[in-house]
Amino acid sequence: MFSADRSGAETATYEQIKDYVREQTGFRVSTLYISQVKRKCGLEVGESYNKPKSEDAKQPQCTPEKEAAIMQALRHYGMI
Repeated sequence: MFSADRSGAETATYEQIKDYVREQTGFRVSTLYISQVKRKCGLEVGESYNKPKSEDAKQPQCTPEKEAAIMQALRHYGMI
């Protein structure tokens, strides 16, 4: 269910975050959006997780509404 990171704070899986956001807001969020928000918050994300394959590759950016929903989920799980 939860695992502890090095700081002792609880962490949730990407699937748990997706489910929480969907239950609370009806939004479907991708792992890309979750990793973008986690990076903004200074949370650990895997080394190559969702990085573009080339420097000029364009990635979709998370909308402000979905970002707020993901932030709410991260707060709910005690990650921020």
